[in-house]
This record gives sequence, C-alpha cells and structure tokens, in this order.
Amino acid sequence: MFSKILIANRGEIAVRIIRACREMGIRTVAVYSEADREALHTQLADEAVCIGKAASRDSYLNMERILSATVASRAEAIHPGFGFLSENSRFVEMCEKCNVSFIGPSAELISRMGNKSEAKNTMRQAGVPVVPGTEDPVYTVEAAKKAAQSIGFPIMIKASSGGGGKGMRVAYNEAELETNFVTAQQESIHGFGDDTMYLERFVEAPRHVEVQIMADKHGNVIHLGERDCSIQRRHQKMIEESPCVALSEELRKKMGDTAVRAAKAVGYENAGTIEFLLDKSGDFYFMEMNTRIQVEHPVSEFVSGVDLVKEQIRVAAGEKLSVLQEDIVLRGHAIECRINAEDPDNHFLPCPGTITRLHLPGGNGVRTDTAMYTGYAIPPHYDSMIVKVIVHDRDRDSAIRKMISTLGEVVVEGVKTNIDFQYELLNNPDFQSGEVTTNFIPEHYPDL
Repeated sequence: MFSKILIANRGEIAVRIIRACREMGIRTVAVYSEADREALHTQLADEAVCIGKAASRDSYLNMERILSATVASRAEAIHPGFGFLSENSRFVEMCEKCNVSFIGPSAELISRMGNKSEAKNTMRQAGVPVVPGTEDPVYTVEAAKKAAQSIGFPIMIKASSGGGGKGMRVAYNEAELETNFVTAQQESIHGFGDDTMYLERFVEAPRHVEVQIMADKHGNVIHLGERDCSIQRRHQKMIEESPCVALSEELRKKMGDTAVRAAKAVGYENAGTIEFLLDKSGDFYFMEMNTRIQVEHPVSEFVSGVDLVKEQIRVAAGEKLSVLQEDIVLRGHAIECRINAEDPDNHFLPCPGTITRLHLPGGNGVRTDTAMYTGYAIPPHYDSMIVKVIVHDRDRDSAIRKMISTLGEVVVEGVKTNIDFQYELLNNPDFQSGEVTTNFIPEHYPDL
C-alpha cells in the first residue's frame, strides 16, 4: 500500500480523497494555485505545495509542476480526481516515466476510450449495442452530409475529445447540420485542441443511465448498479439518482452485465463508468466511457455500501477488489443535487464571491461533500459547483422527501446559488412520478 499520495485536484473532490486517505493511514500532499492558498484541501492535507498562478493552465493543468511536486514530496502515487488531468493519457505516460503510480487506468486505455469514435468501434466489436453513427472520424461539412444520408435525421454532432456538453449540437435537417457542425467543431478546437468529430443518430427524449464499474489488475470486474442522470441543463447534470426507476430487474441485470462485458473487452482497471442512452421502448445504447471517478459517485456508494475512492487506491496498489459481484446488494434509493454558485435568474451566470454565512445539514442518510466554509472566497477561475448534497432512504419517494427537507436547511449567504431551482425541480410532479428524460428541463422550463 502507498504511504503517501498527491492529490492533483482541488475543491470537494480533493477533500473527499484526502479524507479517504486519512482513514486508510496514508499521508497526503495537496497542490494548489495562488487563488486556492486558503482552500480547505490545502489545510486538510499533511503537506501542501503551490504549483502556479490561478489559471488552470498554469496550475492544475501544468503536468510538469504537478510531477515536480510529487517527486519533491516523495509521494508514490497521484490521485487525479475528476476533471483537469484525470483523463489525460499524456499525463499518465509522464507518471509512468517518473515511476509514479497513477490512480486510474493506463494511458493506453484512457486514450482508447477517450476517443469517442474508437470507443464506439471497440464496443461494437464486443457486442455492446451502440447508437447508429459514423465509425470513422469526420472532419468536414461535406463528409458530415454524406454520412447523414445513411444515418438519417435527427443527428447528434459530437466532438471526439469532447465532454461536459462542449462540442455537441443536434441537427434536424441538412441546413442545421452545416451550421451546427462548424460551431461544434470550433468549440472542440478551442476547448480540446482537436477538430475530430463524429455523428450519431439522435435518440429523442431518452434517459441518461450510467453503470458504475470497478476493476482490479487481476481480471476481476464488478458493477455497483446504475445511476439515472437525466436531469440536465445544456448537457450538464444537475440531479443524479440510484437506482433508475425505469428499469425492471431483468433490464437492470442486462445493463449491468453489458457494462461489465464492455470493461472486460478493453481490459479495464480501476473505477469507470459506462454511459448509456435508454429509449422509451427499453432499448439501451452505449454512449461513452468515463475513465475516472464521477462527480455523482456518492449515490452509488450509498446504495452499494462500497467506498469507491478507497477501492480505487487499493486497486492501484495492486490489491484485489475487496468485494465480489455476489457481495453487492443494492439497498434503498439515493439522490444527489449539485449546488452551484450561479444565478438561475441570469442565465445561470457563475457567481464567485465570499461565503458570509454557511449552514450544511446532517442527519441519518444525509451527506454533504464540499470544500466551503464561512469566510471562504470562491475564486472565479474554476467550476461553479460548491456543494454536493446526497441523501439516502428506503425508497425513491422517501429519498425525495428527505432531499426536499435537507435543501430547506441549506444556508449559503454571500453568493447566489441554484438551491431554489433544485428545490423547484424536486417538487415538480413529473419528477416525483419518475417521468424524466434528458429533455425534462427544456420541456418544463423552456425559458432557461
């Protein structure tokens, strides 16, 4: 087992990882930008190293400085969290050259599954259902038009290296295809430095259902149930829950088995997520694989009883999974709400500022993952998510009631947040009845 781990991240996920390490008796090293000098993760870690200016490119995306801090602090491994360098194959290669363990899959696997075109082709070969679409990269409007003739409209245009909703557009006809392809490609170039695109049939009004998997270096692969992440605004998840109410036990087993088969097909190691689109007829299609821990991992931890971060660390150290598939019994229902410092009345504009008053509730089945504290100044340079509120209860109705009660206690003063909007979503009759798709917010709140 590692004696010291460097956390190459910030915010609540850095705090989450530090706490898991502390429980395992592992010393931690935090890295921070100048803007995060007073951040909670720098205070909780055993050591903290400044790696650059506020801009991510000068700090949390600066591979050389992070590796220098790792070597200087004599940390044996790096946990990347999510975002930043968590799915950067070049960074993993650099870790390998420096004899530093990367807590995640190999560089080859990240590269293979991070390229969405190659990932879909790999899944096809493994017998995993995929949405009809292009098998080869698309670089021009002319090639896109030709491909659209065989795929059929409506079409989803996606950046091969994209994520978080960037580089994604829907086209319902050829005119929209021409305009939206150029727009999506430019977003991909600016956001990821990659002009590689692909097209797929747009599945209308699906559910976004993903399966959490965990694999070790000894060929063992398990899944920990599914999460319904359909409540999204502009492809950004807002509410996640487990299990998905739309799945029968038969479909749940089929989807879980398919996710495990997909992971085994690529020789996967560590935590990962297989994302599917579930249509109204009950058919599901592979969308992509995330080769890292997910923001919404706490809901899977609540229903499965497995600490995914600790499991990640054990697997990276060469240990076998601590649980087998037959040990996994999913209990109750869990819901997560992402609380962001943003203004829903002003196009969800980010609202950095200083927290003047803070109260986060607790109680049975209530968890809050955050790096906030009273007096903390939220910097304007990073993601606006400030708290994840997660609840667990015996069934979905009880979990919804618990989340409504919990959000009613949350106090965040000094900045605007989306708490009231989350509260409104939870009280929506269609949400409460489980009638949710990825179109839920556009259909119910068309002005947003």
